[in-house]
Amino acid sequence: MTLSIPAICLENIKTAPYGLFIVSTPIGNLADITLRALHTLNQVDLIACEDTRVSKKLLQYYGIKTKTQTYHDHNAEIITPLLIEMLSQKQSIALISDAGTPLISDPGYKLVEAAIAQNIPIYSIPGPSAVLAGLVTTGLPQYPMLFAGFTPSKFVARQKFLYSFQKFKGTLILFESPARLLNSLTDCLNIFGDRPSAICREITKIFEETNRGLLSNLLQLYQKIPAIKGEFVIAIDLSYSADISTEITQEKLVETLKNYLQHLSLKEAARQTADELGIPRKTAYQQALLLRESCADK
Repeated sequence: MTLSIPAICLENIKTAPYGLFIVSTPIGNLADITLRALHTLNQVDLIACEDTRVSKKLLQYYGIKTKTQTYHDHNAEIITPLLIEMLSQKQSIALISDAGTPLISDPGYKLVEAAIAQNIPIYSIPGPSAVLAGLVTTGLPQYPMLFAGFTPSKFVARQKFLYSFQKFKGTLILFESPARLLNSLTDCLNIFGDRPSAICREITKIFEETNRGLLSNLLQLYQKIPAIKGEFVIAIDLSYSADISTEITQEKLVETLKNYLQHLSLKEAARQTADELGIPRKTAYQQALLLRESCADK
């Protein structure tokens, strides 16, 4: 496909003479890109891509022949100074990620930070974002909402991460990979309780789907799938208070565990705590692991 923008549209697209342009690209469907984004990508001196092999498909589809440069977290320290030098010479650079809006769980923060330090103009060319595209289809409260990105891969780190949102009142949005989906759903169920939730998969793509229901039902659904594939957006309704037993569990749980851990093994302390508070033993055991980890860090 050759890039062709109607003249009447071009009249309303104002392109700055130079600067860093943060350009949003499709999250799946190649048609989901703005005219301004196409015009910008065609006019800048360089396109900084998270992965040039991925971006090549989009650029070729629209007949954009602008020079590209790989830019990601692993080469940022080397490439950032080079890009800043170009920008300092009044050249224009577009920053794009593999999909969606740059910096949103994607590379780009270091480059933006460096550009600001050098008083280089920065412009946002808005467009697709999996966060918002997923949120509006969930049927859950739209605000307040909190986007937390990807969960940590390691068990203890993920527990700490999720526990930090226990007091948030609104819809929590997470990104997750197929390999960690079941672990994350299990942890969310144990930490937040059985909340109304939604899981969006492959947004805007051929196999797009949104499953809605309680966390326990969604966990059971995906446990039955032999090979989980796709990219996932998880939305969890934390807008209402859990029952009183869940609210007192977190504070009381730590206190009770500490008392038992003074003279019992971790496993036995978790069992006694769970029986005393009337909570799942797995929840008590996970918190005991967190306590041990925090003590080891001191």
